[in-house]
Amino acid sequence: MAETIPRRKLYQEVLDRLMDRIRSGEIAPGAQLPSERELMEQYGVGRPAIREALQALERSGIVEIAHGERARVVVPTAERLIAQVAGGAMHLLRTQPDMLGHLKEARVFLETGLARLAAERATDEDVANLQLRVAQQRASMVDLEKFIERDMAFHREIALISGNPIFPAIVESLFRWASEYYRPLVRAPGVEELTLSEHQRIVDAIAKRDGNGAAEAMHQHLSRANELYRRAGQT
Repeated sequence: MAETIPRRKLYQEVLDRLMDRIRSGEIAPGAQLPSERELMEQYGVGRPAIREALQALERSGIVEIAHGERARVVVPTAERLIAQVAGGAMHLLRTQPDMLGHLKEARVFLETGLARLAAERATDEDVANLQLRVAQQRASMVDLEKFIERDMAFHREIALISGNPIFPAIVESLFRWASEYYRPLVRAPGVEELTLSEHQRIVDAIAKRDGNGAAEAMHQHLSRANELYRRAGQT
């Protein structure tokens, strides 16, 4: 039996044509799209089809729409790329709690490798930046929200040393997705100090250009943190 050909909605035709213009470079990153009225005239369709197509582009992260302005093609960055999947990732974690374990495993694997890479590539300035991150985190021990933010900044700083812009974006996203589950947990007294000492061990190994030592220090740090959160969650 032959399959029927589904009828396409009008906005989908508009969407395809706009995507072709964006892909071809006719409408370049950072440039504005024609106005709604201009698009209506070009494609011979009504305003609802144009608006629905623009909203679909905005949801996909391809354009941004500010109130009172024409839609503008987004300039692609690694952060934007990762942010596009953030909503779906959080929905996945909320509906399938066992995925949190997979996320933590992925984070350990990635950051262990990044610590090793940082030891190979770090300059003296990179090491100084890491030392500064540890000092800044220590200074924020009285403020849990700031402490967590600076915890993330430390891990992102290590990823930056790789020179690959994809890694910092992924590390920050993994940290933020998991931290949604960690924030409600009360940190036990002294845990902040333990976190800082573990961070310092990682920095010391990177400063010595000791790849194995940096990877091992990072693995122990994340494994200890994961176990702590597991026990805290149970209690």
